[in-house]
Amino acid sequence: MHRPQRALRRAASAGTVALLALAVGCAPQPEDKASGKASGSTAETCAKGSLSTQAAGKLTIATDEPAYEPWFKDDKPANGKGFESAVAYAVAKQLGYADGDVVWQSVPFNKAFAPGAKSFDFDINQVSISAERKKAVDFSSGYYDVRQAVIALKNSKAAKATSLADLKDLKLGAQVGTTSLNYIDDVVKPDQKAAAYAKNDQAKSALKNGQVDAIVTDLPTAFYITAAEVTDARIVGQFENQGGTPEQFGLVLDKGSALTSCVTKAVDALRADGTLARIEKQWLSEAVDAPVLK
Repeated sequence: MHRPQRALRRAASAGTVALLALAVGCAPQPEDKASGKASGSTAETCAKGSLSTQAAGKLTIATDEPAYEPWFKDDKPANGKGFESAVAYAVAKQLGYADGDVVWQSVPFNKAFAPGAKSFDFDINQVSISAERKKAVDFSSGYYDVRQAVIALKNSKAAKATSLADLKDLKLGAQVGTTSLNYIDDVVKPDQKAAAYAKNDQAKSALKNGQVDAIVTDLPTAFYITAAEVTDARIVGQFENQGGTPEQFGLVLDKGSALTSCVTKAVDALRADGTLARIEKQWLSEAVDAPVLK
C-alpha cells in the first residue's frame, strides 16, 4: 500500500525578501511527539535540480507489494489510481517531477520504517506517524487522518458488538507492526492475545476461516474489504482517536534526510490548496461514518 509525490516551485525574485522566503520554506520542522509534524533535517533548497534524490533527476517512491485498494488500484502503484498513488504523484509534481520521473520500488511494510539506510526517497504505505517510529525514520506532515475499524462476519457474535466491552472476550487479529494491532492491545485489551499476521490478506483469510472473530484495519480498507473482498462481513464500528492528536499517515524518509522539509512543504501545500481533500473524495468517498465503539 503506497504511493508518493510532492514539490513546490518557487518564483525567484531578487533581493532579501526572496532569500528569506526560500529559507523559511525549507526550515526544519519542529519535533512533535506523535503528531503529523515533520521530523528531519533542513534542505538548502526545494528546487528540483537541487534535491538530493537517490537517482539524479528521478524521484524514487516505495510501497508494499501487493499494493491494496483503495490506496492503489489493480496493484499498480505507477498508474496514478487509488488514494496513495494519486497523493504520491501530486507530491512529486509539487517537487517539480513529472510522472515519467517517478520510479516505484517495492519495500515491505515493516522495513519501510525499520532502522537503517533507505533505498527510496520516500515511502507511502499507510504508515502512521508515531514518536517511536520517529526514532528510526523521518516523516512528512500527515497526508491523511486515520480511524481504525473492526470487521466481523455478518452472522457472528462479534458483528453484534456495540462497545469496547463487547470485544474483550473475542479473538481479534490485525497485521503485525500496524496501529491496528496497537489498538487491539492498548484500547480493547482483549482477554485473548491478538493474532498478528504478516499481511492483511492473511488476516482476511483468518476471518473467513473462523480463526479469529474479528479483524482491525484502517477505516477505508475496512470499507473496501467488506464491499469487494469479504462480502459476508460488515464493519462493526470504528475506534475514537486516542489523545488530542489524530492518528495520521505520513510519508516515510530516511532518518535525517535532506528531503524531509521539502516533502513536508509539498504535503502542506497540497492540504492548503484542497488537493488532498479532492483526492480523498475521489478515492475514499465510501469511507463514510461508521458507529463509534466506546
